[in-house]
Formats: sequence, structure tokens, C-alpha cells
Amino acid sequence: MTTPRTLVVTAHPDPASLTHRAAAELLDLLPPGSTEVAHLAQEGFDPRFTLSDHLTYRGLAPTSAAVQAEQRRVDAADHVVLVFPVHWWSFPALLKGWVDRVLIAGWAFDPGTDGRIAPRLQDRTLHLLPLAGATADSWGRRGYDRAFATQVEVGIAGFCGMRTGVTAFVHDSEADPGTTARAIREAAAQIAAGIDAGARRSADSVTPASCCA
Repeated sequence: MTTPRTLVVTAHPDPASLTHRAAAELLDLLPPGSTEVAHLAQEGFDPRFTLSDHLTYRGLAPTSAAVQAEQRRVDAADHVVLVFPVHWWSFPALLKGWVDRVLIAGWAFDPGTDGRIAPRLQDRTLHLLPLAGATADSWGRRGYDRAFATQVEVGIAGFCGMRTGVTAFVHDSEADPGTTARAIREAAAQIAAGIDAGARRSADSVTPASCCA
């Protein structure tokens, strides 16, 4: 079984944050040498969708070197894991800007002449590890869980053709530190197990070639 390549993307300005701790927990569970990490804040990724990005989207300018570098990271991965704090029930601006600038037409999807979209990232699986200050009960009672799944799992992953992997929330993350630490470990373990299960499914789907054909 081939070891899958995993890209872990974080979006938090504080290296000592729970977000970075969750990413580190996940990395410890994945095979050595199988991962790449994109700490967007620490690397200085610019999330602003500028005139240059707009012209690229319209096919009037080449893709910037910074965006191409991020696309190469995704190209090299079988699994993409987004680890981030929840801001206003969604991505923080830094991660939303990464999605806006990187997952663009001509690379993540192709607009068809008939108005249909042709996705291009079918060979990748998207996993999510969000850290939310609100409780799971609050998310369910107000419908935020359904809204989040529609926006991210359907509207982003599905639109680009990515398979939906594991979404492992850490809720109530600003409460008891011990409880939060356990929840982070459990979330990381869920995603690591999802990556391993995906690799096993891929291996099982391969039909060995006949040696005597």
C-alpha cells in the first residue's frame, strides 16, 4: 500500500495556539516523510484577492508565483487537511483568502461553455479540523453545523470535485484545558484514521496486472 501524501494547512497567527497544537498532534500520527505543512500566517501568505487575482481569474493575466506555489503543494498531496479556528461560524479571513486565491478556475475547476462546472481536484480528499469556541449543542440548535457543511463540504470541496473526508470539530475550545486537549487528540486521531482508511480503499481498488498475460 502506497503511503498517501498529506498537506496540512493552518491559519493562526500564534504558533502556541490550539490550532498549531492540533496540527502537531495530527502530524505525530501520520507516517514520517508523508506530510507537508503550510503555516499560512507564519509563512506570510497574503490572503487579499487583488486586481491581479481578478485578472488571473478572467484569464487576462498569469497566475502569481505565490499562488502557483500553493497549487503545487495541493498537486503533490492526496489529502488536504485544513486546521483553523472558527471565526463567525466559518473560516478565518486568512484561510478564506487562501481558498479564494488558490482554488481558481483553470486549475481547481473549469467553467464549461454550457454553464456547467468541470471539477479538476477529484484525486484529492479534503479533511477539516475546526476549533470552535461554541458548544456542539449551540452549533446543532442554531443550524450552524448544516450551514458549515453546505458552505465548505459542498460549496468548496464538492465544487472542485474533492472527496469529502473527515470533519472533526473541537467544540467549546475555550473551556476546560484538559477537556480541550483530549478533544484535540481525538480529532487528530479521527482524521489520521480517515487518511489511513482512504489509503486502504485505494489499495483495494487496484487490480494486479497478470504476470503471464
